Amino acid sequence: MGNRTWGIALLLTGVLGLGSVAEASCRDDTVWLRGDFGSARFSVEVADNNAERAQGLMHVESMPASRGMLFVYQREQPVAFWMKNTLIPLDMVFADAEGRVIKVHDNAVPGDLTGIPSDAPAQFVLEINGGMAESLGIAPGAEMQHPAIENAAWPCE
Repeated sequence: MGNRTWGIALLLTGVLGLGSVAEASCRDDTVWLRGDFGSARFSVEVADNNAERAQGLMHVESMPASRGMLFVYQREQPVAFWMKNTLIPLDMVFADAEGRVIKVHDNAVPGDLTGIPSDAPAQFVLEINGGMAESLGIAPGAEMQHPAIENAAWPCE
């Protein structure tokens, strides 16, 4: 089994179906997602200002399966991402002001300058390794939990 497969297996083993754990551990460096698939936890860096959002995951050569970056905007708005200077494929999970997933873009191509729009106003975007969203079953309608989501559909306790 490859490293990626083991990483996904560990992520699934460690977090699916543990909603009560998610509520107890709502932290700035952690994003939880829940939906029909169960739940999943990602350790994240938060990009909540223009400089951090502009840098994003550029020049990152690899990322563990359970890691990601959460982009936080001050308000809901149409957003678009590109993959300039990004070296690894990424999934982009776009969420509204309540943390509801509105769009998932799978496997953005490294280096591609084509804009990837949210297609609706978004306030949060979670970037994770390419293929991870599909592997876990993350889809529109899932809910995101993080302290930055003030009026969350799935609030921190």
